[in-house]
Amino acid sequence: MTQRFKRQTLTRLLLAAGVAIAGLSTATQVVAQAFPSKPITILVPFDAGGFNDRIARAFAPYLEKQLGQPMTVVNKGGSGALLGHTYLLQQPADGYTIAMTSVNYISTNIGIANAKFKLQDFDVLNLPSADFSLLATAADSKWKSMKQVIDALKQDPKSVSIGVQPGSNDLINITLLLQGAGIDPKAVRIVNFKGGGPTRNAVVGNTVDIGLVGAEGWVALAPRIKALLNFSDERLDDWKDVPTVEEFAKENKLNVEWVPGSQRGWTLATEVGKKSPEIRAKWIDAIQKAMKDPEWQAAAAKQKFPNPWLGPEKSQAAYLKGAKTLSEQMDLIKKK
Repeated sequence: MTQRFKRQTLTRLLLAAGVAIAGLSTATQVVAQAFPSKPITILVPFDAGGFNDRIARAFAPYLEKQLGQPMTVVNKGGSGALLGHTYLLQQPADGYTIAMTSVNYISTNIGIANAKFKLQDFDVLNLPSADFSLLATAADSKWKSMKQVIDALKQDPKSVSIGVQPGSNDLINITLLLQGAGIDPKAVRIVNFKGGGPTRNAVVGNTVDIGLVGAEGWVALAPRIKALLNFSDERLDDWKDVPTVEEFAKENKLNVEWVPGSQRGWTLATEVGKKSPEIRAKWIDAIQKAMKDPEWQAAAAKQKFPNPWLGPEKSQAAYLKGAKTLSEQMDLIKKK
């Protein structure tokens, strides 16, 4: 084979490869430009009725308005959101599945359940909700204060049942509170529920004595509950008469740590943006515009849904910062 023939053959191969690559690039651009061309799934990795589920269903029509395709909300609850988060990453990276999730559960999935995914596998586009754990009982229950509950638990750890979601910030907070009060968390009756909705329903229905769920999720049930304690550094606007955990600890001479509650937001698989930045950009634009829709803003205000626009950069940073805080307390809720 002559040197000239080799050069001609190599040139043809390179040209062919270039055409193939260009063809793939063009095909990707065409798909991105056509997005969306079919119905979209909004994944909620919790059972129906929780705050994430309510936000997803309420916001879906406004996303439909922006993207021009119907939205179907699919609940994939179980294992502290592990099933839902795994499902999200198993879907084609084409932008047709987006999650409304509490991103702190991604951390606990990894730290407790040894999930195969990484924090960086999730792309948080907007994180409008930074919630705090609120501990409450039914309005007609015999429990009137947090001190009464703690005193009862000190006398008999089985005397109070506590509803909570497994692998949650709420579980970390009740564990830290019990430890700070000198009560062995393992001796207490902790009842696990698959989501915030079932936990709240169990409290209102007196299935459990008290329960911990994000404060935002309790607002709609305010007339039916008595809030006893919130895990934040200052009193919350919707719960001005409810003491903070720090106030309670100071009054009762306890040393109690706590972690922030649920961080809820719209989340894609990171692979979507890597494969099609244009599709990711369309999602960012659609979410931002839908949040500015006057009709949605009125609905959000009426239903007490948070509606701030942080954007991808700040949202991802807040998510990763929260993950770091959680990792420092992860041993508290790991199964022995």
